[in-house]
Amino acid sequence: MTMVVKTHNETETKALAAKIAEKMSPGMTILLEGELGAGKTTFTKGFAKGLGISRVIKSPTYTLIREYTQGRLPLYHMDLYRLEDTGAEEMGLEEYFDSEGVCVVEWGSMVEDELPQEHLLITIESSLADLEERTIQLTAKGTHYEQLLEGVKDERRD
Repeated sequence: MTMVVKTHNETETKALAAKIAEKMSPGMTILLEGELGAGKTTFTKGFAKGLGISRVIKSPTYTLIREYTQGRLPLYHMDLYRLEDTGAEEMGLEEYFDSEGVCVVEWGSMVEDELPQEHLLITIESSLADLEERTIQLTAKGTHYEQLLEGVKDERRD
């Protein structure tokens, strides 16, 4: 199941992310894809807010994983861009995926073999005409994620 949403500014992108976060359950994973500067970390900021996390969300580009534990669910924010050549076999990512938290993984395509088969893939593209506008494609892989998208779709109709 796939859904495409256009957002016109950072506030709308964060609001969409917060709605998705409200529907997340422990052990769920979101994969974020998009060019540098597309809005992956902005999306994660909105997602964290939807989980009730008030800490400042920073890109984990150099640390690889940032943990935020004070919300409704723990958030594990990963940026795997730097693992393109080395892989992630020794990192123990499965411990995060099998935890009581939720994972948001930027650049998951760099280590596809290490990722859960069921997930929500979110691809973000920025507009060339309007730098604030985003096209966000959400693709559900698995029943739980299809149900999550149905819930988001129903709320957007209201």
